[in-house]
Amino acid sequence: MLRLGLCCKFAEEPIRFFTATAAYTGRLKPAARAGKIAGLCRDNAASLLKAIEYCAANGIGCFRINSQILPLKTHPELGYRAEDLPGGAEIERAFRLCGRRAAGLGVRLTFHPDQFILLSSPDLEITRKSVVELEYQAQVAGWTGADVINIHAGGAYGEPAAALDRVARALDRLKDSVRERLTLENDDRTYGPEALLPFCKKHGVPFVYDVHHHRCLPDRLGAEEATRLALKTWNREPLFHLSSSREGRDSARPQYHHDYIDIKDLPACWLGLDITVEVEAKAKELAVKKLAVQLAALRKRRGKK
Repeated sequence: MLRLGLCCKFAEEPIRFFTATAAYTGRLKPAARAGKIAGLCRDNAASLLKAIEYCAANGIGCFRINSQILPLKTHPELGYRAEDLPGGAEIERAFRLCGRRAAGLGVRLTFHPDQFILLSSPDLEITRKSVVELEYQAQVAGWTGADVINIHAGGAYGEPAAALDRVARALDRLKDSVRERLTLENDDRTYGPEALLPFCKKHGVPFVYDVHHHRCLPDRLGAEEATRLALKTWNREPLFHLSSSREGRDSARPQYHHDYIDIKDLPACWLGLDITVEVEAKAKELAVKKLAVQLAALRKRRGKK
């Protein structure tokens, strides 16, 4: 059965995650800065626990953790080791509690780092920073039991094959804690399923199929074939992405996400699969809950036939 996922934050539910700007935090003295960051980390762990419990209580089977759950963790000047923060061990325990609670309630946890993660870059410093960011998220994933750190393949830089070769070399640099969780997703500008699926198969990287991106950047594969091939790349419950176009599939800008999901955008071949579908919609929990109601009605109608 489909497990629906909520991404990062809430539209109406009073559960908030906190961050800090480098401009403000950088003006603080070191001790005050560390105390401020530690407080935000503790607050975010408490919010994550509430998010997990909300999801479980409302039939939402997955929650994507905000990439900045530890604010400014990898900032080039203000970055820190979590264990060096005041109460660092307490912060880790709070996140581990979230992991145990998620496991007990059957809520899957995932990460989707920001777009600046570029393992395909010809700039070695960009790749180095990307690896550092992935290692940070793998640390928190280890605390919480998250089993996915999903990224895009990155830019092609005029040579898509060479860029993917750089991704392959970067994979060899990753710690096991990153590599065992890393997944690749097709994007809406550069790498579609047809380009990425052979790479994922060759290098043992699970493929996150984003059907909306595929519609924005079509290739010779249909949704059913892309789904079939994507499923084969997974050694655990597959994860897919779903969204609807704000301005319509045939508009000049089809890539922008709608507040809600048009159920017609859910591939029929996904029904009945045991997969997680993260709902990338602006209305957040409202969109997930509306889609769940529509899916229940659809199953009921199908059951009567």
